[in-house]
Amino acid sequence: MDVPTAHGRPPATGRIRVEPEDFQVEEQIGFEPDGAGGHLLLLVEKRGANTGWVAAQLARAAGVHPRDVGYSGQKDRHAVTRQSFSVPWPVAAPVDPCLEYSGAGFRVLAAARHGRKLRPGSHRGNRFRIRVRDLVGDPADIGARMLQIAAAGVPNYFGPQRFGRDGANLARARDWAQRGSAPRDRAQRSFALSAARSRLFNDVLADRVRRGDWDQLLPGEAVMLDGRRSFFLADAIDATLQERCQRLDVHPSGPLWGRNASPASGEALRIEEGVVACEPGLRALLESAGLEHERRSLRLPVRCLEWQVGDGDVTLAFELPRGTFATAVLHEVLFDAWDAADGGED
Repeated sequence: MDVPTAHGRPPATGRIRVEPEDFQVEEQIGFEPDGAGGHLLLLVEKRGANTGWVAAQLARAAGVHPRDVGYSGQKDRHAVTRQSFSVPWPVAAPVDPCLEYSGAGFRVLAAARHGRKLRPGSHRGNRFRIRVRDLVGDPADIGARMLQIAAAGVPNYFGPQRFGRDGANLARARDWAQRGSAPRDRAQRSFALSAARSRLFNDVLADRVRRGDWDQLLPGEAVMLDGRRSFFLADAIDATLQERCQRLDVHPSGPLWGRNASPASGEALRIEEGVVACEPGLRALLESAGLEHERRSLRLPVRCLEWQVGDGDVTLAFELPRGTFATAVLHEVLFDAWDAADGGED
């Protein structure tokens, strides 16, 4: 996908993910373990490993079924990441899970009792630390771009990871839409529908970026509250709403397409319906699959942004809410960030 940048021409080129340590992710779970209950909450560090594979290894070590292992979100494979997993307790388990549950490509750093199984999306967000090597660019221009991002955020694109390696998930969705034959594997069906939804959202967002109003509220906007999935409708945009939007308290939203009608109206609805009409197959697929229409913020605030330019590299650190992509940030900084991103879903 050719998705436009919002802040102009990226100021640098460079390489990411040269080593797993160049891309570090720390999950911000957002709560403390209960200290009691029917589950064991494990803090796990993994290197070059898939989240689902680690969950399967933990299940084997604990002697439970893989479906009983919980985690909040998928984390990048080609990286060093820290995230939490839950396993049922008590089990016929070793005395020290931090030692016995660890394996090739991952290790358990801490374990504590907890009352609930972790569910997808139960974490608050993620903290990233990314090193860009072989950097070419003026440090002053890079610093200026960082200040822009910190003040205004970036377009909240779904990253290339969502579409599968070499776009396989999206290609599967298009084939499904054209032939009417769903993939046999349940996971492949889920990935295909997710890719189709993400493509339509990215198309709407890209159009708003080209128009220059991706970060502005339009009449009829379904206005998202920052950090939440709830929204309210704004037939007209008054000074109060404009001020809240400027300070990143509320954001314009785009469609996660489904069978029920979009809540947007007026100009905002006209734009998204015009864009989605260009993909009738994907639209019909999502509606026939029974997915409900949802909303996603068009703008992604980048919190706690720090950067350090060295001799031939730059290190970025920032926090993002769950369900968003570091690729969206890098896309505004590096020419080749989109193409260099990991093609895998995890």
